[in-house]
Amino acid sequence: MDPDNINLRNTTVEWIVKGGGVIGPAPFLVVGILNVTPDSFFDGGKHYDIEKALKRACLFIKQGANIIDVGGESTRPLSTRVEADIEMSRVLPVVKKIIEIHPHANVSIDSYKARVAAECLRAGATIINDVSACRFDPGLLDVLAEFKPGYVLMHSLGDPQTMQNGPGYSDVVGEIKSFFDERLSSLVSIGLPENRIVLDPGIGFGKTLEHNLEIMLRIDEFFEFGLPVYLGLSNKSLWGKLLGLESDRRGTATQVGLSLMAARGVGIHRVHDVESTVNSLEILKRIWP
Repeated sequence: MDPDNINLRNTTVEWIVKGGGVIGPAPFLVVGILNVTPDSFFDGGKHYDIEKALKRACLFIKQGANIIDVGGESTRPLSTRVEADIEMSRVLPVVKKIIEIHPHANVSIDSYKARVAAECLRAGATIINDVSACRFDPGLLDVLAEFKPGYVLMHSLGDPQTMQNGPGYSDVVGEIKSFFDERLSSLVSIGLPENRIVLDPGIGFGKTLEHNLEIMLRIDEFFEFGLPVYLGLSNKSLWGKLLGLESDRRGTATQVGLSLMAARGVGIHRVHDVESTVNSLEILKRIWP
């Protein structure tokens, strides 16, 4: 895709997920973040109760979210890992309830644990959003081979406990592309169709402010794989470092950033504020040449 010659009226994203279901085609896909954790960086504790979580999920769907991404373990820098049983007790009831009320909803489970992923897929989730690229729990490869869900292949440098300890690259974009090459080969070799995979360069996961900005400046290089690009800019610390904003004041920066990325061809946007994102992308569709 040539970033200087993008016609958004003719550009669509399509994602095949578990069971052969198709999300899209659409100009953009919006992923609503539903954290059922006590300690996520932006909304930890706000939707920890199942009824609050369900209300939030239903609101996201009403506002136009294509996917609800349910997470039961914070992956913010220096976050503490939780046991699979605890994570399961947080996410599985929420996944089941969302599917019960919205049987055609596409629910993503934000987990790197094989057992959590498998149980949520059995309960009706269609996508695995994995910050580890199957490196923390190799058993996740077997789950992907069995269920063939939609899969977010994300780059991170190390784990949440260590990833921000002086991350360094000689060429951040080039190294992420090499990482994607290697991991894509592994995933396809175990039977996960390539059309189930989207690529997330992992903004904020083992990157400095300069690394994050370089990734966004060169975002078009990731289109070389021929797969949708999935990006999470929502309220990230990069806006705090760039603009001196606390987490509750990063909404405008988030919308400007994701709109610029959408104009460059990024098709999937993971956000806390679904309504503002849907509105921003609608404006972009109407006025971008």
